Amino acid sequence: MAGVRVQGFFPPRTATGRSSLIPAPPWHYSGDLLTVEYRTDPARIRELLPAPLDLAPDDPGAVALIWADWQSCGDSREELLDPVRAQYKECFAVVRCGYRGRTYSRCVYIWVDKDFAVARGIHQGYPKKLGSIHLTRPHPFGPAPRIEAGAAFGATLAAADRRIAQATVTLREPAETNGFVNAHPMAHHRQLPAIEGKGLALDELIASGAASFEGGQPWSGEAELDLFDVPTEELAELTIEEPIGAYYRQVGVTWNGGTLLERGL
Repeated sequence: MAGVRVQGFFPPRTATGRSSLIPAPPWHYSGDLLTVEYRTDPARIRELLPAPLDLAPDDPGAVALIWADWQSCGDSREELLDPVRAQYKECFAVVRCGYRGRTYSRCVYIWVDKDFAVARGIHQGYPKKLGSIHLTRPHPFGPAPRIEAGAAFGATLAAADRRIAQATVTLREPAETNGFVNAHPMAHHRQLPAIEGKGLALDELIASGAASFEGGQPWSGEAELDLFDVPTEELAELTIEEPIGAYYRQVGVTWNGGTLLERGL
């Protein structure tokens, strides 16, 4: 007797596909980004780059820690009218790396506050974990900051009941960009351990980036950033040796797949 044909981009797959945790790409995002860039010891970054990746040839110690408040959806846009399905926040640490003469960005740590965002990360190669993420939201009325000189924003990151990072950013002036560390295509590994416990069943190095992008006026400013030692996280190992800058920007992004660079490394 033939089995039932099940559907869905991601488990759980069912006869209708309605229970799938995430829809098929493309995925569309509207969000507020608060970015703090600094320099760490390049040796700490090198420890996080598996072969065949190497340090970026210029400014190899640069790090971006980014807080993001996202509203997202699939092509149907139906999540916009059922926002619990696709609104979430995240905080992620990005470094740069070199591969075959080209510079890539790479997310080395990332925390999100919803399960569907973890599932998207598994597909994309982001090392997502659940966390508690908060950042100040701008608003044109009341006590919330406007997007203007002197506006102050706060951001926190915690996981497993422990504070991992906190930042305050005070806007100074309009800028040309919202930083350079996260400005390249991403080089990520998609890996899944074999069920027998030996080796990997999935082992790919992939590149991906925005299929489309639009953004508002970036603002630069000054930041105070603290990282905390906790038993189950290693973000604090990317020690703050020298500040680079801080930025705020509202963006719209579409992600629609990536490109295989190498398989079976």
